[in-house]
Amino acid sequence: MRAAKIILAGIAAVAIGVPAIAAEQGATGLVTGINRLNGTISIQRIQTGTVGANGSGAAEEFKIKDNAMVENVHAGDRVTFATSDNGGSKTITKLDRQK
Repeated sequence: MRAAKIILAGIAAVAIGVPAIAAEQGATGLVTGINRLNGTISIQRIQTGTVGANGSGAAEEFKIKDNAMVENVHAGDRVTFATSDNGGSKTITKLDRQK
């Protein structure tokens, strides 16, 4: 019985930590499109390092927290970004254009 309580406590701790894991920090990508009317940006992730070096996937569409974030960003720019998961849709919380 005691072992079952310990296991259940561990599962509960993991379940609480999952939303924190869902927030990505420091991802790198290539802007493929910006829709200022809908407040969305499409970014194709760029693989860093040599793991899985066979290429990147399709572009993902993210909501933009604030339209001012995309003032100096254009399609074709490399960016670093951070996201948070809000109700099933990913939202860009930080966006920096690389030089």
